[in-house]
This record gives sequence, C-alpha cells and structure tokens, in this order.
Amino acid sequence: MDQWTGVVLAAGDGTRMKSRLSKVLHRVCGKPMVRYPLDLMARLGIQRRIVVVSPSNRDPVREELGDDVEYVTQPEAMGTGDAIAQTRGLLQGLKGHLLVMAADAPLVRADSVKTLMSKHIKCAADMTLLTCRLPSGGDFGRVLRDREDRVTDIVEASDWTGAQDSPAEVNGSVYCFDNAWLWDNLDKVGASSKGERYITALPAIGAASGANVLGIEVGDASELMGVNNRVQLSEVERVLRQRICDEWMLAGVTIADPATVYIDAEVTIGQDTIILPNTMITGHSMIGAECEIGPGSVIKDSVLGNRCKAVASVLEESIMEDDVDIGPFSHLRPGAYLESKVHLGNFVEVKESRFHAGAVMGHFGYVGDASIGSGVNVGAGMITCNYDGKDKHRTVIGEGAFIGCDTMLV
Repeated sequence: MDQWTGVVLAAGDGTRMKSRLSKVLHRVCGKPMVRYPLDLMARLGIQRRIVVVSPSNRDPVREELGDDVEYVTQPEAMGTGDAIAQTRGLLQGLKGHLLVMAADAPLVRADSVKTLMSKHIKCAADMTLLTCRLPSGGDFGRVLRDREDRVTDIVEASDWTGAQDSPAEVNGSVYCFDNAWLWDNLDKVGASSKGERYITALPAIGAASGANVLGIEVGDASELMGVNNRVQLSEVERVLRQRICDEWMLAGVTIADPATVYIDAEVTIGQDTIILPNTMITGHSMIGAECEIGPGSVIKDSVLGNRCKAVASVLEESIMEDDVDIGPFSHLRPGAYLESKVHLGNFVEVKESRFHAGAVMGHFGYVGDASIGSGVNVGAGMITCNYDGKDKHRTVIGEGAFIGCDTMLV
C-alpha cells in the first residue's frame, strides 16, 4: 500500500470567532473541529498525522489531542504554504504522499477523500485537489483548467476580476501531494500582497513546469463549508446534525422529528430505538436496541441497555441496564447506576447511587450516596440525608425492604 502522511492545518488565529478559545477547539456536534480531519485520516488508514499549530493554541490543542499525533508550530500566521513549510524537518526526503486538510472544515466526507487519494495514485498526479461547482463562486478560490482538464491555477476571490456571483468551480482546500514534488516546488511559492504564502499558488507553478495537477469534483457543496465565525459554526452544526440523523434513520433508528433532535457525532444507538422530539443525546452516550428516548429528554455521556425508556428526564454520566424505565421529570446525576428492571417514576433525583435489580421508586424523592437492594420499594418523598456538614456518609438498604412515604434516612 502506498505510504501516506496526513497534515492538518490548525494554526489560524480565528479572530472572527471573538473567543478566548482557539477556533479549531470549538465543538461541532460535541466534537472539537480539529478532531474531524484527524479522525477521517485515521479511518482511511493514515497512521502518521501532523498538526500545524500556532504559538497561542499549541498547548490547548495538545491538551485536547494528546500524543497520538505530532505537532509543529507556525511562528507567525503567514499563510497555508508557510504552514506546510514548517513540516519540512519531518517530511522532506520521505517517499510517498501527503494528504493536507484544514482544521476548520468538519463536513468533508471520508468517501470524498478516499476517492481523491485513489485518483491521485491511479493518475500518478503530483498534486490533486478537491473541488466543487457552485452557482456563485463567492469567497472561494476559482479553479481554472486547461483543455486536458488539468488544473492550471487557483485564483483567490480577492484577485478575481470577473463577476463575484458568477458560477464557478471552486477550491475545497483538501489536497494530495507527491511528497518529493511538493518539496521540490514549495520554495517557489511567492508572497502575496499581504506577505503570506499560499498552497493555492502551487497549481500555477505545476502547470508552468508540466506537472500533473488534478481536480476531483464532489457533488455536495456542503462539504466545502468552513468556519470563520459563529454564524458559520451554527450553519455547519445544522448540516452535520441532519447528516447524523439521516445516518441513524437509515441504520434502523426511528426519529420522529429530526429538526428537534440533537445527536452528537460520537453517540451510538441500537436498532429499533425510537427518539422522540426535543431530545438531546450528547457526548459519548451509548443507547441500546428497542429503547424509547423522549420526548424532551437529555442524555449526556450515559449508557442505556436494551429496551430502556427515558421520558422527559435528564441523565448525566449514568448507566441503565436492560429494561429500565425512568421519568417523566427525573434526573440521574453522575454516578447513578440502575440495574435491570429498575423503575423510577416522576421527580426522582439519583446521585452516586446504585439501584439493584427490580428496585422501584415511583414518585418524588432524592437518593444520594446510597445502595438500594434488589426488589426494594421506595415510597414517595423518601430522601437520603448523608451529609452532616463536613462528611458524606453512605446509606445501604437491603434486599426486599419497603420504605414508606416521607421517610428521611440519616
């Protein structure tokens, strides 16, 4: 198999985000933007991945990504060509190919990049880029081709002399390079009027020397959407949330009203589960098969087994085994664990506690730092009073116990 290395450009200032948080760490469907291209590369079998960061976001990005990737720093924001140049010490002289992606474009599909890589290898290209045809070129760089359909130039919107709203084939900012060709030509990229060096100058350099520069079109223009401000962040989130809902519905999950359902990118859901309106399933939540979630439920970083039901309730970092039902209007806080066939009714709050198999608490109450034995029936209004003002103590209720209404267990 041809050797590939991935580079993710994550050094942009992101000043238009108006945020103390680095742009590439803003989340889309629960996942930082910078993770999308990295995860895509991993799915395509690219093991070596390099992230180009800035001095200001180097530590936060590394804290998020850990040591699974390599890092290089671009000292100043001097353009995408300069960003690639910072990887010279790691990549120059290596055989193989390079995949370059931006950290602020999370909608690019793995299938599109796989096709791009395949065409790059099959056609022995020096450079291959992802493109799309739009009814209006807008702020995108325009892609120009010769009679043999090879790419001869990318003209940035600021340099385009034609009508800004005219139809155009535009640059998608996803590139494949023959590694040797890239390093033979990168130093030829001159500075723009702003003093910056851009990858987009390479097709013209290649055309002048007879290089094989290709453009591969995608049909879905949303793949090219990038994020420069929070309006665009919300637009990208909307597109990706619809994609996620569509994928789950095609996989056998019923979503009654996708427009009101929010499912994060790293959630998993079992077949024949029903997601009702105004429901959020976030983080790394795992939902089993034949469950019913909602309406109006929030599931965050929680695990639900098969045939569970959560009606108008909130679950945070909690676990429900098979055949458990909860709600409406109950709250599982971090550390709650409900074993099989547990029933919690309305207005029940549980924190750092375990309900053993078959235990029932049908009405309002609070259980914290407790163990509730199997088959226990807890009456309405029962609370555990485990905090003495200094220390928390634990309440233990044995199997088969019956706790009456309005009971305080100290």
